[in-house]
Order: sequence, then structure tokens, then C-alpha cells
Amino acid sequence: MTETPRLSRRSLLGLMAAAGAAAVLTPSPGRAQASPPPSPPLTRPIPSSGEAMPMVGLGSWITFNVGDDPVLRDECADVMAAFFEAGGRMIDSSPMYGSSQAVIGHGLDRLGHPPALFSTDKVWISSPAAGPGQIEESRRHWGVPRFDLLQVHNLLSWERHLETLFAMKAEGRLRYVGITTSEGRRHGEFERIMRDHPLDFVQVSYNVLDREVEERILPLAAERGIGVIVNRPFRQGALTRGLEGEALPGWAAEIGCDTWAQLLLKFIVSHPAVTCAIPATTRVDHVRENMAAARGPMPDEAMRRRMAAHVEDL
Repeated sequence: MTETPRLSRRSLLGLMAAAGAAAVLTPSPGRAQASPPPSPPLTRPIPSSGEAMPMVGLGSWITFNVGDDPVLRDECADVMAAFFEAGGRMIDSSPMYGSSQAVIGHGLDRLGHPPALFSTDKVWISSPAAGPGQIEESRRHWGVPRFDLLQVHNLLSWERHLETLFAMKAEGRLRYVGITTSEGRRHGEFERIMRDHPLDFVQVSYNVLDREVEERILPLAAERGIGVIVNRPFRQGALTRGLEGEALPGWAAEIGCDTWAQLLLKFIVSHPAVTCAIPATTRVDHVRENMAAARGPMPDEAMRRRMAAHVEDL
């Protein structure tokens, strides 16, 4: 497989500007439809390749860990179906997530393995020698020929696992390589790895209240041409639960937000260094609501500050 050359920062900014311009173009009038399909989600280019990625993906931590229950597995497959119907691509999992990988595989099989899928998983094992075996087991659970992205989960034995992942990429058995952390842990070491290795992605926790990565991680990702995946966008549901009963501010309509979940997601994905946020859910209506956050106008920096201040005050 021929590796796509990493984009320069100028080329990346040009692609992002073009994507934003395309998003506001008005299509030519056509035949009237009773129920027009939703517009495609807004995308960001993956910095190392330029590949377009919808700004909202799908996580599977806790929500897809349903074991062998056939009803719950089919409910997860319904969530995946709604996700793909709304234009989604990136689904993220890990060996750490219990039965989530097998449940994703069940859903993909039931849906006929949608070609839009961008499969994202992790290696999470203390023994570097056991990494390839764990990756192969994960691949079998998903039922995919290869993963699009593999990440070293929470930096566990990261030195040797990164060697494995870069070798897989060089051999054409993997498209992208990344590392992950969550809840603000080990950011100093994270930065050093970002500076020293040609990563395609990093995955971090970021939301309207947890903004530490704005100081160094996100600027470094932009400088180095590294894509950013955001986990815990709702603080595992604590943010959305805490805002229940609170009225949306009137200015939320200016950025096309009908719900708090959409406002919280738009705050995240409007940061220019963020490639994709991966909220997890068990409900079809929620995945559609989340995907709607990747449509319509996005807040500018002044609006983002206003959003953060408003949620902090609540």
C-alpha cells in the first residue's frame, strides 16, 4: 500500500476552509420531496492524509457492553444503523470495553458491513509480545479485513506497541496510528510522544468544562498535523443529566442547536484542531440528535467563550 503523504499545515488549512465553504453552499432546487433526507454531516480532513471525516462519530464504552443478550445486541445494531444513515463513519472501541467489540461485529454483520465504516480500536495489554495477538482477536470480533486506526490505549506499554502499529502501517495492514488518554492523565508524557513520533491521531478527553487540552495538546496537534478524537464529550452523561431542566439559551438557535447535547458537541467540534468527537449512546434518537450537531452553523471563538461561560454559571 502506498502511504499518502502528510499534508502541510497550509494545505490542511486550505482543505478545512474549502470544507467549510462547501457546507454553506445552497443546492440547486430540485424535485420537491415530502421528507427530504438530512444534509450530510460536516467533515474535517484527517491532517496526515486529507481524508474527510464527519465531525461526530460513535463511541462504545459501557453502552455496547451488553454481553450475549440478543435483544440488547440488536438495539445496539439499530443505533449503528441510525448512525450510518445519518452519515456517520468513525466507530471506536477497545479490548477494555467488555463485549463491545463483538457487539459491533454483530451490528456490522447485520447491516452488511457498510462501506462508510472507519474502524477505530486500540491495543491495551501490558505485554508487548501479546499485542499482535490481541489486535488479531479484536479484528475477528469486528469481522473487518483490517482496522483503519489502531491506538495505544492509555499509553500502556506504548513504546513497543507503537513499534508494532507503525510496522503494520508500513506493511499496509493498518491505515493510521494513534495514542489515547482520558480524564487529563499523563499529558506531559503524551506531549513528548506527540513531538517524537509521526502519529496520525491522538485521542483525549475534552468538553465544555474540561478544557485543559486547549492549552498545549490541541495547539501541538495542529502544529504537528495530528488528528484529534475527543472522548467523554458529555462526561459520561453527567453533563447532559446536570443540564436537564435548564432552558437552552436563546442564542443556541443561532448555531442550530435544539438540545443541550447538540450545544455541548458543537462546542467541541468547532475547535479547529478537533477532527471528531465520539459520544456513546444506547438510543437511536440520541445518535440522531448527536449527528445533527455536525450540521448547520458552527460557533466562532467568541460564541465558544460564551458557551463555556454559560455552562460554568449553571
